[in-house]
Amino acid sequence: MSVVTLPRLSWGDPASPKTALLVHGLGSSGALMWRLGTALADAGWHAVAVDLRGHGDAPRALDYTVAAYARDLSATRPARGGAWDAVIGHSLGGASSTAAAASDPEWTKRLVLIDPAILVDGRDATIVRRSQERAFADNRIEIVQTEHPHWHPQDHELKIDAVARGSRWAVEQTSAQNQPWDVRANAARLTVPTHIIGADPEVYSLFTGEVAAEVLAANANISMSVVSGAGHSPHRDKPDDTVRHLLEALS
Repeated sequence: MSVVTLPRLSWGDPASPKTALLVHGLGSSGALMWRLGTALADAGWHAVAVDLRGHGDAPRALDYTVAAYARDLSATRPARGGAWDAVIGHSLGGASSTAAAASDPEWTKRLVLIDPAILVDGRDATIVRRSQERAFADNRIEIVQTEHPHWHPQDHELKIDAVARGSRWAVEQTSAQNQPWDVRANAARLTVPTHIIGADPEVYSLFTGEVAAEVLAANANISMSVVSGAGHSPHRDKPDDTVRHLLEALS
């Protein structure tokens, strides 16, 4: 049940009265949240991104359950203490932020979840596992550029860096140790305003269909919008539209 202290990157004035925590997805890194960090800084926020356990420069561990990721996040506070004004989590970061906020209602005043991994099973679990296997098997920038030609060059560079610095074992164990991977009960317990920025199911989304309908119906604190034309990483696929959804959710 030990907690890992997560390394931080930040954007914006540390003296800003508004603080946001950015939480990346599986096989990613805090640096890959740069597009949201810069947008929040431009809007007057101090935005802090962390590397999750086993990712980037974060310490390695044995426990890679969503609950373990959530404990680390719960222990992560703004520099001046108190609650975050907003926590923004993508995919695994969305699932672990959901679990953290459900266990500690004082941790953040607001949640924004970007195509969150609320339930990952069956076909989605296979897609996630194979995607990570491909990334670690061949980490050349040419592969990322071919798969995602519309991404910003810095996203190409930082995706390569995230895979190079992340633990392949940690990523594999995140899939292996979360069976079932299911935080719907946590989502139902959320008491803070929560907005989900969904990916376009016509491209690929983890949070859509019956799962999305069930989560929204179970908790009146949760709302949702969809970034048209974006796949599972809207902040990289459609950054301008995703930033607009984010700032609207925080307004």
